[in-house]
Amino acid sequence: MATAQGRPMRADARRNYERLLNEAAAAFRERGADASLEEIARRAGVGIGTLYRHFPDRFALMGGVFQTQVDVLDAAARMLTAEAGRTPMDVLAAWLRRYVDVANTIRGVAATLMDEGLMLDCKKQLRDTVELLAARARESGELRADVVPEDILRLTSAIAYAAEKASAKNPDDTGVTDRLLNLALDGLRTRSA
Repeated sequence: MATAQGRPMRADARRNYERLLNEAAAAFRERGADASLEEIARRAGVGIGTLYRHFPDRFALMGGVFQTQVDVLDAAARMLTAEAGRTPMDVLAAWLRRYVDVANTIRGVAATLMDEGLMLDCKKQLRDTVELLAARARESGELRADVVPEDILRLTSAIAYAAEKASAKNPDDTGVTDRLLNLALDGLRTRSA
């Protein structure tokens, strides 16, 4: 990891950076995109000046959280693909479940970043990952031929949003995400799969 000037980041600065991203992700999950930056710095055990040294504004911090989560999804796709015994459709389904979890982690962040350049890069990265997973499922005959990556992402994002709203109204209904994902996955599968 390097600083904005291209120099390698010192170990303590890297730890602060990572703690800030972790605490920001937790704060955005709990309070949405308007979470207090001062509170995030305090939870990370650093001063607000340290937060601003790493992230000059709220958008930079939110972008860092979003990019980190997209990188986690990329790593999950590689890990799931490498697991023995999973069909390509199983891999896609497991990845979509993780995508919903990430979408809930970054509640409000993606919408806020919609016009930012980082968001475009992250969306391309997500689309490329879904395309790879979908192509494998399509080639295996498990995924319908007319399914496009953008539709999979839109559908899964809508499920994450709907599940979040449903859970807010009825916190005891912990299975809503799985039910909605299973319905969507049934619609994505070929009739013979």
